[in-house]
Amino acid sequence: MKSSAVYPGTFDPFTRGHEDITRRAAGIFERVVIAVAANPNKAPIFNVQERVGLAREVLADLPHVEVVGYSGLTVEFARERGLSVIVRGLRAVSDFEFEFQLANMQRHLQPGIETVIMVPKDKFTFISSTMVREIITLGGDIRDFVHPLVESAFKRKLGR
Repeated sequence: MKSSAVYPGTFDPFTRGHEDITRRAAGIFERVVIAVAANPNKAPIFNVQERVGLAREVLADLPHVEVVGYSGLTVEFARERGLSVIVRGLRAVSDFEFEFQLANMQRHLQPGIETVIMVPKDKFTFISSTMVREIITLGGDIRDFVHPLVESAFKRKLGR
């Protein structure tokens, strides 16, 4: 039997890289929960409800993918929902050290939950939410980096 997984993140915005990881994870796991973090240490452009709504729209064609907002520890979120795997994306070698430390800490906090690292397709490895936010706020074109629904939401948010 396949396991159920959580793919946590701030997702501000939900990029083509996030979408790629989600779609591929949906082919591996019985159920995938996209957990949109209400991270108080970041100043997102979209609030949690907006980020949840956008991810739901982008992934609407995937029946066994659920998108929810959350706060607190990811391992607690996973444990409370019976999710046995945490999916994390790794874009570049520079991400490895953080992801390695995070996976070990999560295993320490909740030994029954495993972390699986997924690498996006080559064409998405350079995309980061931070860069997408910077490009759009400076008037650049983000259509190659996000779903059209996300691009439209950004334009509305920025009054364009």
